[in-house]
Amino acid sequence: MKKLFFMGVMGMFLLGSCNNHSGHSHEGHDHEGCTHSHEEQAHNHEGHSHEQDHEGHNHEAGEHNHEGHNHEATDAHEQEGHSHEGHNHAQEAKADAHAGHDHGHEHGSNPDEIILAPEKAKAAGVASMEIQPKAFRQVIKASGEVQSAQGNESTIVANVSGVVSFQRSVTEGMQVGKGTALMSISASNLQDGDPAERARIAYESAKADFDRASRLVESQIVSQKEFNAIKEKYESAKLAYEALSKNQTKNGVSVTSPMGGYIKNLLVKEGDYVAVGQPLATVTQNNRLFLRADVSERYYKYLNGITSANFKTPYDNQVYELEALNGKLLSYGKSAGSFYVPVTFSFDNKGDIMPGSFVEIYLLSKPMENTIALPIEALTEEQGLYFIYIQKCAESYRKQEVKLGASNGKEVEILSGVNPGDKVVVKGAYHVKLASASNALPAHSHEH
Repeated sequence: MKKLFFMGVMGMFLLGSCNNHSGHSHEGHDHEGCTHSHEEQAHNHEGHSHEQDHEGHNHEAGEHNHEGHNHEATDAHEQEGHSHEGHNHAQEAKADAHAGHDHGHEHGSNPDEIILAPEKAKAAGVASMEIQPKAFRQVIKASGEVQSAQGNESTIVANVSGVVSFQRSVTEGMQVGKGTALMSISASNLQDGDPAERARIAYESAKADFDRASRLVESQIVSQKEFNAIKEKYESAKLAYEALSKNQTKNGVSVTSPMGGYIKNLLVKEGDYVAVGQPLATVTQNNRLFLRADVSERYYKYLNGITSANFKTPYDNQVYELEALNGKLLSYGKSAGSFYVPVTFSFDNKGDIMPGSFVEIYLLSKPMENTIALPIEALTEEQGLYFIYIQKCAESYRKQEVKLGASNGKEVEILSGVNPGDKVVVKGAYHVKLASASNALPAHSHEH
């Protein structure tokens, strides 16, 4: 009886020791090394089972009790292992979720990257082009003036003295034909009287003297010398009278246009008094014009290579190409005046180019091969620096600083910042710039 009681006490002692060992094994479990901890626990429990078997080999009751304990402990560890495996799966799923979150924020993680959706880019008119080297002409920028070509402009002057009156509306820019009456000049109310009437009287008097002298010269009553003087006076009076009489109207002497074209300048107004030979208006045919460029002396050695030019007018901000206007280089100066050398072209006025206007001129020299050039509208400027936008993919752009060279008014030479094959925004660069400003707003972040 005592023996059985002793064996029971020993069994309870061993059972409590096993439970304490199992609890210590689980306290060593953590997330980082959860797989290794489970293996060690399994190994420890296997060792514990063998130890219990060994210790309880001589005690049947203890052996049975420990075998039961081993089964319970094994089941508990198996369940615990499943729990930890589920924990591992949860950790993996959480890691996958974070990976997916990072993938979803892949665009915009680069601070230099600009995101612009393709549909928004299309609506804003954004267009890109792959850049390749090409021939680009050297450019000399200058200022100058559009002038009327010789033979295509005429100045109308007063043929008599008197007061100007307009019989029709005459304005600058008005189209006129050859012989069109523009105004009349009358002196009927002046002290000297109407010049046309005075010319008629002088002519008739000179004609009478000439007719009488013609009869008397034959009988030598009038010498040949006197006759020649009378004849000269008569012919002069005749010319003056005929010049005025053909344009004589009831309102005075009519002033007509000597050529067809346009009124370039109107130099008088209603009621002005004019003298003989005073300019009244300028008529231009406006079909052939001169372009005069004033070039700085420092470019003199490059002038012999100039072949053509582009120019931009101030009233329509349009760039005209002389090559498209049948332009031709006439000459360039061999000496400087006021520190500038003149270069003159002629061209057809196929547009609405006004003679006398001052323009910006881009003198074009010999072409440079393998040059990278971009349209001026592809550039944006910030505090004196120039930038372009390179398209990386359908919705991703990158801002790039560039160094500029010469410009021909439409395109500009790029010295650095662009490589052949780059896809550069050539239209709508300003909209990409606006998108970069919106992308610069701070985005949310996750820290774990």
